[in-house]
Amino acid sequence: MEIYLVGGAVRDELLRLPVQERDWVVVGSTPEQMMAQGYRQVGRDFPVYLHPQTNDEYALARTERKTAPGHTGFVVHAGAEVTLDQDLIRRDLTINAMARDSNGVLVDLFNGREDLSRRCLRHVSPAFSEDPLRVFRVARFTAQLEGFVVAPETSAAMREMSAGGALDELSAERVWRELHKALSSADPNRFLETLRDTGSLTPWFAEFTGLLPIIPTELKEPLARYSAMAGVLAAADCERFSARLKTPVAYRRLAILLARWGTVFANWPAQPAQTVQAALNAASAFKADSLLDPVLRIVEALGHVDLAALRQMVQAVSRSVQPAELLAQGLEGAALGKALEAARLQKIIESQS
Repeated sequence: MEIYLVGGAVRDELLRLPVQERDWVVVGSTPEQMMAQGYRQVGRDFPVYLHPQTNDEYALARTERKTAPGHTGFVVHAGAEVTLDQDLIRRDLTINAMARDSNGVLVDLFNGREDLSRRCLRHVSPAFSEDPLRVFRVARFTAQLEGFVVAPETSAAMREMSAGGALDELSAERVWRELHKALSSADPNRFLETLRDTGSLTPWFAEFTGLLPIIPTELKEPLARYSAMAGVLAAADCERFSARLKTPVAYRRLAILLARWGTVFANWPAQPAQTVQAALNAASAFKADSLLDPVLRIVEALGHVDLAALRQMVQAVSRSVQPAELLAQGLEGAALGKALEAARLQKIIESQS
């Protein structure tokens, strides 16, 4: 039995980047031998095991053959006779198809180290086209790895996969995971740029075919970045896009809030007071679960405006319009809500004068 460190850990070590997780390939072993040594199998049908002490993933060397659409449409064979070469050739990119043996010797069958030095994302073999998710993985790597570009032959393969409708077979969950990783990366704008350059925006990112958004560099959290990306769309397009990717509720809510009311917030002194009030209510500005601050930070970053005065106005309205005072007047229920709205509206009008 031989054990090799593989994939992203080898790549990141060579790039002198922090290694987030370590994956291993085991050659010359069987499921029975792995279990006998205390490894815990992950799932029933996939030859991946957790190390009894480290919990690192150890996968038996395997081959895969595409037999049907979708990420489950593969016949996987893992046996003691499967070689490291056979395992590595099924991987996506040359920079992810390197390994280190137990002595630290680099195994580089597809010139991955040279592609690292060239900052080039190149696919390993024609098997690249068997999993359409790799289109989004490559786009994500352009966002994660500074200065890396897609090799012409890989770009052509991505374009062919997209044109042939292969992306249609992906699930929303898998596409969202790649987008979320890109939004957590150094340069998230490169994700959509790469999809555009390879003709891969449709069907999942079809709303961006006309014009790509630019995510401001000062926004660091994936939630804010997603909202800045999707929130510049028309509200209906933002809703459609978010629904297609089945984005988490918090992401969808903030993006749609921005799409519907971002312009109002950006130009609030010139907007009708009733419109400003509607925008503030949509952001729950006067409630404990207010989204006002996160949406205003995005508006400021997108429009290069300072909304400190709007924040101050909201604080002043909150201080001066107290539900307790209206309750003391005997107001309750719908009457209380109507009185609160009227009092807040009057304060907004005064602040704009």
